[in-house]
Amino acid sequence: MGTASVAVVESPLQLLGALEAHAAGLAGARTEIRVRSGVPALDAAARTLDAAGLPDGVVLHLGATADDASSAPRGAWLVGDAFSGQWQAAFVRRSPRGRVVLLDDGLATVTLARALVAGSPAVRASRRSGGVAGAARQGLGALVTRRLRKLAQQGRVTMFTAMPLDVPLMTHLHGIGVEVVSHRFEWLATQPPPIAPAEPVVVVGSGLVADGWVRADPYVQWIESLAEFGPVAYLPHRRSDPAVVARLAALPGVRVDEAGLPVEMRLRGLRAPQRVVCLPSTAYVLLDALHSSTGVRVQARPVPDDWWTGNAAPDVREHLSSVLALRPANRLNRERAVS
Repeated sequence: MGTASVAVVESPLQLLGALEAHAAGLAGARTEIRVRSGVPALDAAARTLDAAGLPDGVVLHLGATADDASSAPRGAWLVGDAFSGQWQAAFVRRSPRGRVVLLDDGLATVTLARALVAGSPAVRASRRSGGVAGAARQGLGALVTRRLRKLAQQGRVTMFTAMPLDVPLMTHLHGIGVEVVSHRFEWLATQPPPIAPAEPVVVVGSGLVADGWVRADPYVQWIESLAEFGPVAYLPHRRSDPAVVARLAALPGVRVDEAGLPVEMRLRGLRAPQRVVCLPSTAYVLLDALHSSTGVRVQARPVPDDWWTGNAAPDVREHLSSVLALRPANRLNRERAVS
């Protein structure tokens, strides 16, 4: 494929970020987006986007294997999940020939930025060890951080994000050579929005239950309480427990939406007085940016202390809730209280 760039994506948000990065000119004329196999919501999103029309020069490769995900391209290397052990192992074994573009991966983007600035290992919290990654992953993450910092010194690392990084963090990233390119889904804004859910309240599903951080019972009861005041549309997270989704689908007044488009696309067509509610998540930040002029309220409920499981150590709870601080204070105070 010549000097084509390659994006490796593992979630709908990463896929959308790869499309935005290509449209913004960060990947050159041709980009092959390798879509990880085994993620039904991602596969559905990729097929829907492909059918709707991709930016010129983009080709989707569905069902990407481990070898597909780990081979270094001749052009830019667009990385959806820089904490992926598979990608990290490939990155330390192979020398990138072009630029490394770090795509949006929600709150993990902020975590990665802080790790690069601090020079600490690029690792995510582990559910199996009280939030602390094992020694092997710590060692691999340390190698990845050192290598990314070295490439950044050569002007070969770009962070492409819609997350609102604070000024000190941006300044420190620039200081180590990382180019930060912010976007507001400009390519997405040129696409016709899909028909939005009609319900007055839309719940963006959380991955915290399936990940083992939050108990299922209070989560289901919360959504049941929302439906007492009117119809609710529930958009399952890509990491959802089928048993929990089935419980929600059985609740009076709750309609479970089909998996497909990234939530940033699925909910573009909402209009006031509709509102979006969720637990702490990236959607809280990104949907707010998309609906800054529509009057649609985007609200987050902080996780009550008794909802957390025993796996969620205090530092994990703080990290997972930190997305609540990524909104301007005047909006934050108004939008947090959700019964």
